[in-house]
Amino acid sequence: MRDLGLDVTIDGIGNVIGVRSGRTDGPPTMTGSHIDTVRTGGRYDGNLGVLAGLEVVETLEREGIQTEHPVAVGFFTDEEGARFPPDMLGSLVYVGGMAVEEALDVAFVELHVEQGPVLEAEGVTIGAVTGVQGISWTELTITGQSNHAGTTPMDLRHDPGYVAAAVVAHVRELALRMGSRQVGTVGRLELHPNLVNVVAASATMTVDLRNTDEALLQEAEADLARFVADAATAEGVTVAERTLARFEPVTFDDRVVDTVAAVASDLGHTVRRMPSGAGHDAQMLARVCPTGMVFVPSHDGISHNPAEHTEPDDLVAGADVLLQTILTLDRMVLESDGLDR
Repeated sequence: MRDLGLDVTIDGIGNVIGVRSGRTDGPPTMTGSHIDTVRTGGRYDGNLGVLAGLEVVETLEREGIQTEHPVAVGFFTDEEGARFPPDMLGSLVYVGGMAVEEALDVAFVELHVEQGPVLEAEGVTIGAVTGVQGISWTELTITGQSNHAGTTPMDLRHDPGYVAAAVVAHVRELALRMGSRQVGTVGRLELHPNLVNVVAASATMTVDLRNTDEALLQEAEADLARFVADAATAEGVTVAERTLARFEPVTFDDRVVDTVAAVASDLGHTVRRMPSGAGHDAQMLARVCPTGMVFVPSHDGISHNPAEHTEPDDLVAGADVLLQTILTLDRMVLESDGLDR
């Protein structure tokens, strides 16, 4: 960022924003993503959007293009929520720390790998992202009675491991029953004392529920809560619940989505309008400014995995769409209530 001559600022939570000046002062057109990952992550998730944003700035510099408005590239802290929940922590704080009058004048576009199989399966190069599904993260701590695995009769056990296993199975059944828009995951399950010949004293687990429809997401949460309560009562254990993250579904600005789709088509790329199954910093920026995203295909739909891969030609296509989208948005008139064509 500094090598490109950007005006770099780092806020109190570690978000880094680099700004290239335009012909006029005022709110910039902004792009970026995140550079943190999960322990088993690949190298594209997040990083692509940041590096492509810097490539956009380098291209503008090389070609001597001065934009009407400033252009900003940012990367946000703890997008994954892998260290400190909730996810998108840095961008959430960022939008809360901006004055509303200023924030509403910004436009934000994020380039990201799809992290799913749809684009590759359909042979489409660019995804014009319409929004992000709602996310509900819950931590359950189930407490029972630790006892000897050989001498404790099955009907006299108070086994949190058993209840946790039942919850795992129910989350899968719930998602399948509710249909394709509902997904559910138990990503972490820890037993204590975690010994082969001891009935566990406690189980700590996380449940990740997501849906593009807020009413359906609430229905899934209520279903899970009923099941957990009934299973705990039947086994004679107690359950403490803690909300780690809760975000409603987000719909991106139609004008930005339309711009991404039109730019991709004009550049000769196939394009598909689609929602995002993963959470992104863009959903936080959408609270305060017109926002959109550009997706490129993920090979075999694999992400949060070292095998994550996107073909070089698709990376280039995404960066080209990002560049032209930013230039198109820069030509639009920015008003207090958003983009006005």
